[in-house]
Amino acid sequence: MPNHPSPPGALSRRTLLTGTAAAAGLGLTGCGSLAVSLSDKTVVKQWNLLAGADGAIMTDLHTRFEDEYPDVDLQATTLGWGTPFYTRVVMGASGGNGADVATAHVSRIKSLAPDTLLDPFDLKEVEDAGLDPDAFPAEIWEKCFVDGDLYAIPLDTHALVNYYNREICEQIGVLDADRTLLEPQGRDAYFEILREAKAITGQYGTSLDTFGGWRQFWAWYRQADGEMSFGDGDYEMDDDKALQAIETMYMMAEEGLCPTFADGAQCAANFENGAAGFVQVGNWEITRFRAFNEAQGLDFSMAEMPDFFGNRRTQGDSHSFILPHHNQWDPEVRKATIEYVAFMLHNSFDWGAGAGHTPAYLPVTESPEYQALEPNAEYSGVVDNVQLDPDVWFSGSGARLFDESGSVFQQVYSLALNPEEALALLKERIQDLVSLPNPVD
Repeated sequence: MPNHPSPPGALSRRTLLTGTAAAAGLGLTGCGSLAVSLSDKTVVKQWNLLAGADGAIMTDLHTRFEDEYPDVDLQATTLGWGTPFYTRVVMGASGGNGADVATAHVSRIKSLAPDTLLDPFDLKEVEDAGLDPDAFPAEIWEKCFVDGDLYAIPLDTHALVNYYNREICEQIGVLDADRTLLEPQGRDAYFEILREAKAITGQYGTSLDTFGGWRQFWAWYRQADGEMSFGDGDYEMDDDKALQAIETMYMMAEEGLCPTFADGAQCAANFENGAAGFVQVGNWEITRFRAFNEAQGLDFSMAEMPDFFGNRRTQGDSHSFILPHHNQWDPEVRKATIEYVAFMLHNSFDWGAGAGHTPAYLPVTESPEYQALEPNAEYSGVVDNVQLDPDVWFSGSGARLFDESGSVFQQVYSLALNPEEALALLKERIQDLVSLPNPVD
């Protein structure tokens, strides 16, 4: 049961009309047949996979862009998250007449065959639009290049973070004077906090998505400096460090410190209803918990992932802007497209404040205004700790590795597999994926 949740929240009427419903109801192919301006405006076709609360925020930013650039007709289409979106991007780009700009995960860039299906950005045009190429987190920025060409410009980082219930944390004495979380170093010390939280809740110390176990695994594996690399028909993984990460899952579930079964919705509900003092889930869930707080009361805040193995690395990704391949670019469309990308980054404060994603453009993230945001500033360091998935075509957000490994880790949390059995099955699943041909080669 794969679980790739979009941030929850109601769709605005405009998002609905310009998004998935429009694509389905009007039969939009996204290949330009309906992307015609009824005026003399320059048409920019934008595709995205943001159908939840963050999609509504992006829609608001689009409205502001249109107000600031009245000569541009921005035609935005929201497509289904994950495979449906990337399939459409590939189809449009292969014909050379898809979207002008699309929102994609940085982890999926190489799987999109950038040398044939994407067009690179020119650094000069990026700079001319007012963006500083040196003003991005180095590790994320480097992932945007393939063979020396820039194929993506990151909008944010979104990652697995640690939400906490302030009332429960206050009772167990782990808040400092400004009511932010005091976290000890090491897995054993953190487990002790979870035991104390469980004693208060009567159910769990922390909640997590047992169907999305790849996120926890990759965070703990990378905290231990675990590497995973892929070659021609083979791969390398540190079995000892992988086993340590899987043992962490098993120990947490075996002691009842976390659920043995919880999908994305139940994972969040456990935190909302007080069944858990903590929840490890993506920073995009901030919109859901804020709404719950307004409706019923939930005194919560957020921190980076706890330090289990010497650092606070965490699994995550980055929404970015890509340029699907064009057989020929109209110079005015190209210029307006780059202006759109620059506008979205320069105005990503609202994207971070509302959607919970941490802006990748450092002049925004490091600004006094952003650092004054609560609780966003408390986990803003995630931009330096986010760990993208392994560099291989079947990896990344919404890809096969997440699903195949998740079905293994689900059995670990349910205690159906012990760590050694789970590691063996994980390696078998990865080897099966390695043997498959890349569908876009």
